[in-house]
Amino acid sequence: MKYAMALLLLVFQSSAWAQSDKPVQDWPNLQKYTQANAALMQQPVSKNRVVFMGNSIFEFWSVRDSSYFVQHPNYVNRGISGQTTPQMLLRFRQDVIDLKPAAVVILAGINDIAENTGPIPLTTTMGNIASMAELAGVHHIKVILCSVLPTNHFPWRPSIYPADKVIALNAMIKAYAQQHRLTYVNFYDPMVDGEKGLQTQYTLDGVHPNITGYTLMGQLVDKAIKATLANKP
Repeated sequence: MKYAMALLLLVFQSSAWAQSDKPVQDWPNLQKYTQANAALMQQPVSKNRVVFMGNSIFEFWSVRDSSYFVQHPNYVNRGISGQTTPQMLLRFRQDVIDLKPAAVVILAGINDIAENTGPIPLTTTMGNIASMAELAGVHHIKVILCSVLPTNHFPWRPSIYPADKVIALNAMIKAYAQQHRLTYVNFYDPMVDGEKGLQTQYTLDGVHPNITGYTLMGQLVDKAIKATLANKP
C-alpha cells in the first residue's frame, strides 16, 4: 500500500513538473509589440496618430516599402504575419486602444480563409472585425475598414481555393461599413486580375504585395485617412 501511494505521488509530481516545464503559449502574440508600445506611450500623443492593425500584408509593408512609414511618422504599424481575426481581436486593446490613435486601419480576414488557426465561418470572421470596429468606436477612435486583397491561391495551403470567399467577405465588410457610416478602402477592384487573383504587377507570390502594390495601397489608404480625419467617410 505504501509503495502504491509513493508511486502515485511520484507520478503526480512528475506530471506537475512536466506541466510547469511547458512554455506558456502567447497565442495572440501579445509580446511582439510590448516594448514598442511602451516606448510609444512615453511620447506625446499625436492628434493624427493612425494605427494599422493587420496581418503579414501590413507587417511586410514596413520592410518592402519602409519609406512609407518614415514619410508618415504618425502612422503606427501593428501587423503580425499569419494572424487571424480572433488573434487580432485579443490584442486590439494593447496594440490599438492603449496607443490612443485618432484612427485605426483594419485589414483582416485572409488568414481566416486560409484556416491558419483552423476553420472559421465567414460570419465569425466578420463578427471579429465588427467587434474591433465597435471597440474602437467606444474609445472614440475612427475606423477605416479595408477590403481583403484578391487571392486565388495560398502557397502554404494549396488545397484551399480562396477567391470566392474573399469576394463574399469583402461584401460583408463593405455592407458593415456602409451601415455604420465607416470609411471603406477598396483594395480589391484595382488590384484583381481576370482570374480573381492579385495582378502579377502588384505581387511576389499571389498573396503579398510588392513595392508597386504597396505604392498603390498607400495612395488609397492615405486618401481614406485624410477623409476620415476630416469627418468625411
